[in-house]
Amino acid sequence: MASNAISIEGDATLRAALDGDEMSGFEELYRKHYRRVYSICLRMTGNLAEAEDLTQEVFIQLYRKLDSFRGEAAFTTWLHRLTVNQVLMHFRKRSVRSEQITEDGEIPDSVDPDTVNPEAMPIVDRIALENAIAELPPGYRTVFVLHDVEGYEHEEIAKLLDCSAGTSKSQLHKARLKLRRLLQQTSKAA
Repeated sequence: MASNAISIEGDATLRAALDGDEMSGFEELYRKHYRRVYSICLRMTGNLAEAEDLTQEVFIQLYRKLDSFRGEAAFTTWLHRLTVNQVLMHFRKRSVRSEQITEDGEIPDSVDPDTVNPEAMPIVDRIALENAIAELPPGYRTVFVLHDVEGYEHEEIAKLLDCSAGTSKSQLHKARLKLRRLLQQTSKAA
């Protein structure tokens, strides 16, 4: 992997992988981030086997795309986005493969068949949610992803972002309100 002129704050593993120490650096990245990636995949798919397969696919993509990491966001944020995109591509491919036409010649709504209530969770809603999250201001988005997606507590987020726990709580509250508004606008437009 090509050397990048990126200042990677305090992450020797990432720096080693970016600076060309591919195997030991990448292996350490895998060990360090495997559980987080697997957790996201499992949460999004609800299926152990799919989550394991997708986790492997994410790390293959990470290996291929690591040199495109520019350091504009935290590595974990970039890896999270890579993971979510990989899962969404999996859903899109799966829905295209399983798309059927009804007797009326209509294409039914695609749903994730592994959800508890498939009628309540169309894949389009997941895409709308991802788009809405992407529209959040960076501070809101970071706290929302860390708390509601990654499962960090406000005290942990405060340490990671060098802010107070109150700021984390406030940012999360504002992020949720804005997400709600964005999703309502999306559903009205549809």
